[in-house]
Amino acid sequence: MSLEVNIEKSLGDFRLKASLPVEGGITGVLGASGSGKSMLLRCIAGIEKPDRGSIVLDGRTLFDHGKKINLPPQKRKVGYLFQNYALYPNMSVSKNILCGLHGVKDKKEREARLGEALRMFQLEDVAGHMPSGISGGQAQRTALARILVNKPKLLMLDEPFSALDQHLRLRLQIELKEMLAAYDGAILLVTHSRDEAYHMCDKITIADDGVFSPVRETKPLFADPATFAGARITGCKNIARAEKLGEYEVRVPEWNVSFRTAQRVRDGVKGVAFRAHYLNARTDENRFPVTFEGEMEEPFEWILLLRYEGQSPDSRPIWWRLPKDRRPQELPRQLGIAPANILLLYE
Repeated sequence: MSLEVNIEKSLGDFRLKASLPVEGGITGVLGASGSGKSMLLRCIAGIEKPDRGSIVLDGRTLFDHGKKINLPPQKRKVGYLFQNYALYPNMSVSKNILCGLHGVKDKKEREARLGEALRMFQLEDVAGHMPSGISGGQAQRTALARILVNKPKLLMLDEPFSALDQHLRLRLQIELKEMLAAYDGAILLVTHSRDEAYHMCDKITIADDGVFSPVRETKPLFADPATFAGARITGCKNIARAEKLGEYEVRVPEWNVSFRTAQRVRDGVKGVAFRAHYLNARTDENRFPVTFEGEMEEPFEWILLLRYEGQSPDSRPIWWRLPKDRRPQELPRQLGIAPANILLLYE
């Protein structure tokens, strides 16, 4: 099962531009609020019409501006799970699921598919309950059952955990991933949470102000984001502009330091990043004098704010994150970072 999206859409001053393939497994759409994630799903679903381009699902054209093709939502075979699940409050769990079978006229088939869905999503005990009388997890499963009972070729999940508390969110991520393992279509999952994307997704595209990055496998993306947007959204706290000095060396003017790198520095490098836990008082490489200027306590870690000697006063402080049991009694005067932990950014 495959999806090919090549579209552009303008909405006021905002411009969406997406060119990406989606295949089996779960593809994450990761980005901050207002970056165009939900707009992308709405265009694929047929709720919004792109200004140009095409959308092709499993060889079938859903939209093509040049050929004047624009299938209505009900003919696209696309399942769309909204943030709030959009259950009908005056209908039972069973009746909500049956709404997904509005195109199936045979009563026996409808009952058989409903029973299968109730069993698959463990909803048999609450089949007669109203949405107000079930848990958040049961509501999510009901909404998902209503979509999948119609056997869509593409499933799109728009921030499916955003309304849940942290404990329930983590539990439902595990449950949902297990349930979706049996689904053989393509899946798009929109989220602003890097942890959620890492837990749930096989591949990820990053949305940044309406522009979507090439799809990459999740673990390599987090290990080497390669772009400023990728570094920010995957959690890098220390990011700065940089210039090439040598084949394995970059200069960071605003930090007043030069770093040796394990990666070969290509022409066109624009910046560097490193994660807050990569700094180390015992590392000799890329070691420079530092001055501490603040701290933040978290339940299990400390975040120490510091500056390199000669660092621009207009720049943001460097973050050093370390476990509480590893905080030294006397803060070090110098900190280093291994060349392998210097991430190079090219756009």
